[in-house]
Amino acid sequence: MSRLLRLVKRVTREEEGITGLETAIILIAFVVVATVFAFVVLSTGLFSSERGKEAVYSGLQKTRGTLELRGSVIAQTDGTEVTDLVFDVANAAGGEPVNVDPNAVSNKLVIAYRDDTQSDQNVVWTRTWLVGDGDNLIEAGELAEISLDVSSYNLGANQAFTMEVKPPLGGTMVIARTTPAGLDTVVDLH
Repeated sequence: MSRLLRLVKRVTREEEGITGLETAIILIAFVVVATVFAFVVLSTGLFSSERGKEAVYSGLQKTRGTLELRGSVIAQTDGTEVTDLVFDVANAAGGEPVNVDPNAVSNKLVIAYRDDTQSDQNVVWTRTWLVGDGDNLIEAGELAEISLDVSSYNLGANQAFTMEVKPPLGGTMVIARTTPAGLDTVVDLH
């Protein structure tokens, strides 16, 4: 019996437990940590979705100001070299108006020329309205003819070249063509 008493004493002597107050404190700590973590996750998600929205609107603005080529590129020659390049541009469907004033100082259309031997980032060009309302903006339903004097570039027969039409807002329109082996007075560069 004394053995049994010693066993019961030993079991009851090392009895330490957690009180209700300690349990509540631990539970509150878990809730606070979970709340802070949830706040951080939600804040990061909101910040990231805001950045995504900004990227979408920026892309839309860039796309909405784009010009598109209408028809062919026509090369006018003197029989041996191309003197002028002529092409028609229109506003892309649903696009914002684009300034096509060749004399504008700012917010203007820039045309670049490049071939195997040379590059000019600001070609002198002229505009003729084919369909327009008289202002310098190309808007929906309007059509402008752009003419470039390329006589100083020595663009001869069977030569590849690239033009980049860069509006102030919107994507760059790249026009890459190759002149034919024989040059007539007027050549359609499909």
